[in-house]
Amino acid sequence: MQPTPSTTPSAREPADPRRWWLLTLVAIAELMIILDIYIVNIALPSAQSALEIPDASRHWVVTAYAITFGGLLLLGGRVGDYWGRKRTFTLSLVGFGVASALGGAAWSPELLFAARALQGVFAALMAPAILSLLFVTFTDPRERAKAFGVWGAVAGTGSAIGLLLGGVFTEYASWRWTLLVNVPVAVALAVAAWWIVRESRTDGETRYDIPGALTSTLGVTALVYGFTRAESDGWGAPVTLALLAAGVALIVAFVAIERRSANPLLPLRVLTDRNRAGSFAANALFAGAIFSYGVFLVYYLQGSRGYSAIESGLAILPLTLAAIAFVSIGARLLPRVGPRPLTVGGFAIGAVGLGWLALIGEDTSYMAVVFPGLVLLGIAAGLVWPVLSNTALVGVQPRDAGAASGMVSVAQQLGGALTVAFLNTLAASIAEGRVERDGDAALAAGLIDGYAATFAVGGGLMLLGAVVSLLTITRRLPASEQDAELPDPELPAVNEEPAVAGARAA
Repeated sequence: MQPTPSTTPSAREPADPRRWWLLTLVAIAELMIILDIYIVNIALPSAQSALEIPDASRHWVVTAYAITFGGLLLLGGRVGDYWGRKRTFTLSLVGFGVASALGGAAWSPELLFAARALQGVFAALMAPAILSLLFVTFTDPRERAKAFGVWGAVAGTGSAIGLLLGGVFTEYASWRWTLLVNVPVAVALAVAAWWIVRESRTDGETRYDIPGALTSTLGVTALVYGFTRAESDGWGAPVTLALLAAGVALIVAFVAIERRSANPLLPLRVLTDRNRAGSFAANALFAGAIFSYGVFLVYYLQGSRGYSAIESGLAILPLTLAAIAFVSIGARLLPRVGPRPLTVGGFAIGAVGLGWLALIGEDTSYMAVVFPGLVLLGIAAGLVWPVLSNTALVGVQPRDAGAASGMVSVAQQLGGALTVAFLNTLAASIAEGRVERDGDAALAAGLIDGYAATFAVGGGLMLLGAVVSLLTITRRLPASEQDAELPDPELPAVNEEPAVAGARAA
């Protein structure tokens, strides 16, 4: 029996009256995911001391989360498409809260590592569901630009908020609260989501692509873990090379499987659109560049300048404020000027900001170097993050919303993991070279030289992102859903659950 022809949600029914409440929910959920990447980093020394975690194993507090999160994103996107985005979002919130409670109550290193891995699993379900819900709920282009603007503000400023909250909890409460704080938030969001969020899913053929799921999950996991091992063991270490080679081979196998699969995990049509492919590539470059500030500026402020955790969090707040201010500007300009000017301009501003941060020294004035660099980075984050994510989903057929959303997150995770691993190696080699040349007394200066070099490389990535955006992203996007990619009548529709739709109508 042939499936019902697909139509976009906007063509079938009026806008969801609760869409702005939904935006509030998913923005808080996105913030929770971003916070958990950074807030635990601040608490790591205290957790290591309390649980007596060996130095050789402490990286697993971060690595366990990164591996499961990055490795399961594509599968998580498809679960939302098939099982229901509301159900997936709600379940992921509950699971994330449970995992956070386990981590906060951990009495051994092994339990903390397992809880962090479990957090990553549910974050991999949650992140694509968030973007998919925004895509299928906000069907008006202008409203969608505003919604992705809010999402982008959270994505771009979550690191600064996480560093500040991590410092507050660590200094005035306990490292355990960096995890336990998620529990009441996740429970409250899950309850609210059950009443506010409208269900949507892909109907028709919904069998999972098991070979594709296995190869993509194992491939991305091997790449993320390989980048992580490169930080500690070096790029030439056998284990690093083996993991990276296995990851590449599995991704190649995944692409081959998807080309022949009747029901692929990641339909290759998602990647063939020029705007979408360019957005994925630019997302990876921007994530790598912005992560360089998030890691190495904290090292500089706390390690070289003696800032406390709270002081460093407060020092980074100008980025947050600038991003929030420019998100609204970008949202208003996107329907008028299109994505290319905003992304190219945002990348260029970000390059200047990171170049400015590369001027740091042992006695650098915060107001002269760090502050203006952070403001420029905040402007870039406010313009680039929401525009790229919106562009990556424009024209996607609703049945592929989860797959495309998963790819946005995969691009960001791989870009960030690869760049941070490479820049860690670069910074360490520069510091070691300075010590070899000038003696142990030059270690402090060598570390700062290494941090400055990472900012310079991040600026180069920003310039490369500007070039990619200029060459691949078109000047204008479709002004309406009717101008976007039309659904194929031979493929399944995306429908609301009748009970949910009826309840809303009532």
